[in-house]
Amino acid sequence: MRIIAGEHKGRQLKSVPGKMTRPTTDKVKEAVFQVIGPFFQGGIVLDLFAGSGGLGIEALSRGMDKAVFVDKQPKAIHTIYENIKQFGLEERVEVFRADAYRAMQAAAKRNLQFDLVLLDPPYKKVHYENLLHELIKLDLLKPEARIYCEHDLSEKLPTDLREQHLEIVKQSNYGGTIGITIYKKN
Repeated sequence: MRIIAGEHKGRQLKSVPGKMTRPTTDKVKEAVFQVIGPFFQGGIVLDLFAGSGGLGIEALSRGMDKAVFVDKQPKAIHTIYENIKQFGLEERVEVFRADAYRAMQAAAKRNLQFDLVLLDPPYKKVHYENLLHELIKLDLLKPEARIYCEHDLSEKLPTDLREQHLEIVKQSNYGGTIGITIYKKN
């Protein structure tokens, strides 16, 4: 795993030991960031189910100002801290060991809003529609925010979320097993 572009281009990321996480491949990461923002002019990213923190660190490398990383696995949290230290990003990040819903509620209490939300949970373990509704209900999205969802192709993500002011920007599959759906708040 490596950073694809930006300030830290080409640098290697540490992976979470064991089989609890599934890192996003470089090919998928590169394709996705071409859609959600090849480069950013600041902003805040929320990386739920962060694993090693690779997606959030990629967003920071491409110009996001700040990142909030959330994972409930101790090994993932340890790896995120290692990667953050290795890249010298300590001043630009917050890391929380928590359930995704608890973390979203905590962010809402602090009146945080995000320009980019990265959702890459363990496949078939979460209900994406519930996560999307919670992001809207808690007012965690800035205008024009993007939400990246990586999922198993067998999981059908909601396509009509106009009532929640979300529209699909891109939906595609990679390698016949990985689905990507990107929403935009409008």
